[in-house]
Amino acid sequence: MIARFAVVIATLLAASLACAETLSPDAARRFVAGKLFAFNCFDGSRGAGRIYGDGSVIGTIQFHGTGPVRGVWLPAGTLRERGGAVCASLKGMAFQPCFHLEKLDERSFRGSWMGFAYCDFTRRMSVAGMSTRRHPSQPLSLEAAEESAN
Repeated sequence: MIARFAVVIATLLAASLACAETLSPDAARRFVAGKLFAFNCFDGSRGAGRIYGDGSVIGTIQFHGTGPVRGVWLPAGTLRERGGAVCASLKGMAFQPCFHLEKLDERSFRGSWMGFAYCDFTRRMSVAGMSTRRHPSQPLSLEAAEESAN
């Protein structure tokens, strides 16, 4: 589950497309860091999240558009630049998925992986529980969140 969320969020940071504006990882970081984005993916997964400049992420996801909405927090350094793409680095994953981002307009972008998998992201205003002023000091355990949800 962490891997799937990281793939979605890494897609978020790799931003650039339709207007044919390819963003470098630094430009993507400036476009995305600290802002709240809602996302919808090709497989029906959806949610919202905020990426911080240190590569950490906090947000929610609902896989395949069904089932419970889960809160997720990924620690600093999860998202990293590699070879012009944004990659997700997660313990226990055999590979690091890397994403290319295409800016659609001033509020949205598409992140794609392997040419067919993608998520569309649209900037949102702040929502309860996702303040731009507060960054968690300790990671929340995804396993604990799942156990408490059951």
